[in-house]
Amino acid sequence: MAKLNKLEKSWVMYDWANSAYSIAITTALLPIFFKMMTKSAGIEASDSTAYWAYVNSASSIVIAVLAPILGTIADYKDYKKRFFAFFAGVGIIFTALLAFAPEGNWQLLLGFYVLTALGFSGANIFYDAFLVDVTDDKNMDSVSTKGFAYGYIGSTIPFIIGIAIVYLHEKLGISEIASYQAAFLVTALWWGLFTIPFLRQVRQRYFLPREAKPVSNSFKRIYKTFKNIRRYRQAFLFLLAYFFYIDGVDTIIRMAGTYGDDMGIGSIDLLIILLATQFVAFPFALIYGKLSERFTGKKMIIVAICIYIFICLYAFRIKTVTDFWILAMLVASSQGGIQALSRSYYGKLIPKENSNEFFGFYNIFGKFAAIMGPAIMGVVTQVTGSSQYGVLSIAVLFIIGLILLLRVPEAPEKYTPAPISS
Repeated sequence: MAKLNKLEKSWVMYDWANSAYSIAITTALLPIFFKMMTKSAGIEASDSTAYWAYVNSASSIVIAVLAPILGTIADYKDYKKRFFAFFAGVGIIFTALLAFAPEGNWQLLLGFYVLTALGFSGANIFYDAFLVDVTDDKNMDSVSTKGFAYGYIGSTIPFIIGIAIVYLHEKLGISEIASYQAAFLVTALWWGLFTIPFLRQVRQRYFLPREAKPVSNSFKRIYKTFKNIRRYRQAFLFLLAYFFYIDGVDTIIRMAGTYGDDMGIGSIDLLIILLATQFVAFPFALIYGKLSERFTGKKMIIVAICIYIFICLYAFRIKTVTDFWILAMLVASSQGGIQALSRSYYGKLIPKENSNEFFGFYNIFGKFAAIMGPAIMGVVTQVTGSSQYGVLSIAVLFIIGLILLLRVPEAPEKYTPAPISS
């Protein structure tokens, strides 16, 4: 991070912090722990996978509804940091509380998970929007990809600790259940500790002057933005494409752990594979950032979408641990790149003084998309009785996203502020 300034480093450190949640809670440890609980309760594997998918969809609905409202309010001076701190706090606290869900009470565990997901996703609305406050358009792709890249490396440290606790639980004199619960506490501690630099250093540079009625005026601004949608044609066309392809990305992230379990991958093998994914994703996220300087961010997003389409097709036929290794490495090659370049490409399209409002829309498209993907996979899995058909169905989302993205202009046109008609 030598080439980053102090603000950029502090912003990147939050990716280092919250990525621990993403791998441990969203993708690996908690899904495996949840499957253990449901197996002991006599629930069929396909049903428990579907329940996990439905809960992810439900949490996405809530944050999708809140995203544009909160984002628009946060465009006013000093609100952005407050909202960020609140949601990050909720996510951290309930991640720690996952360790205290009574053994066998998988329903309460899912309830806590929903609140962690709301905190994680809510904080990310404002974290993403702070990108325009810490850097300029020239460095935006580089800073955004470094955030994801260092997030992958940062996440491996608490994840390795968690895997070690799970693997050595007998030598440590604790039960397997307790070992997973200890890993949840480690994740919460890591997330909280490395959020501090962001809270201390990052400030809101672009904002709107405070008004007497910020909430009601925020709703008016949302209405005016939709009414004048033709003025933001590029941004909204991109969001439409993003809606579909990021749905596929999020679904694969959320469902990887349960899918591996359904394929008969042992819990320790699965954890090791997911850990290796983080290490491989680190250099590839940086590579995507470098290649975007030469080939443009849009072209690299297209490359990543094509790789994900192949991933869905390949996932349909996996049978062995080796197949799952190959699948995981393919995901690692493009996961960070597609997310980081989408964030920075969009950041160049929008007016900076309204960044929270526009990133609110960015998140609402992403979160409403995240409702659809897991739900599709859940329904197809239950109907067919096979997770393989469920993951195959996700390819359709990438294909639609690719078709729409090809219609977005190659280079973002600079946005020129102008009064919005009432």
